[in-house]
Amino acid sequence: MEWEIALSRQAHKFLAKNHLSDDFVIPLVGRALGKFFGGSVSVDVKRLSGAWAGYYRIRSGKIRIIFAFDAEERRAFVEVVDYRGSVYK
Repeated sequence: MEWEIALSRQAHKFLAKNHLSDDFVIPLVGRALGKFFGGSVSVDVKRLSGAWAGYYRIRSGKIRIIFAFDAEERRAFVEVVDYRGSVYK
């Protein structure tokens, strides 16, 4: 069974505004999930704390992707995609 990766409205708006497609985010999230489950993949992913507890951050240049996943349901949800200066606000 494949992973289902969904993007929030904010993520879609950011990608459209910056002339990026979903193909920018989905492979990065897929690689991060592979890293969680034992793969040796090169992706900068970190667990967040505080107000973002339960979420993970992917760093790709100046852009940050904040997402959460449910391993039992095999679903990932991208909550926020934004530049590093305003992503955590």
